[in-house]
Amino acid sequence: MTESRNWPEKLDPIVEEFSACFDSMERYELLFQYAKRNSSPLLPEEWNEQNQVHGCQSRAHVSCSLDVEGNFIMRGGADAQIVQGLMAITSIAVNGMAPSYVSEMSPDFAEEMGIRSSLTPSRANGFLNMFKRVQEEAAILSGGD
Repeated sequence: MTESRNWPEKLDPIVEEFSACFDSMERYELLFQYAKRNSSPLLPEEWNEQNQVHGCQSRAHVSCSLDVEGNFIMRGGADAQIVQGLMAITSIAVNGMAPSYVSEMSPDFAEEMGIRSSLTPSRANGFLNMFKRVQEEAAILSGGD
């Protein structure tokens, strides 16, 4: 992987898997697979105004907290499979990390995966809004550590 990456090493296999895709449709299929096996979903009954991601084309919600060891935990849910897949990959990236690390993390992994160029402008903007929301929540949860 690239030396200048600004994402956790645990994302490298996913970045490689997506960057090896032939075209956008193949990337979408992979996103659908990640959406189906999201390990930290936010169920629709937990969706509310406070955890809604504004500026997203679909209905998307994010809940961020700390585990008992003080590590960051992100749970996400969306009514669109593409968005759900993006949330699943983002949660893989950030879960278990220090909140201060998450607050400084870059969404460059999506560019490296070829995802951002495969998304419509409104979906790409929605992804960035979701990622920014996660960073903001991480900054609050880090308490300046």
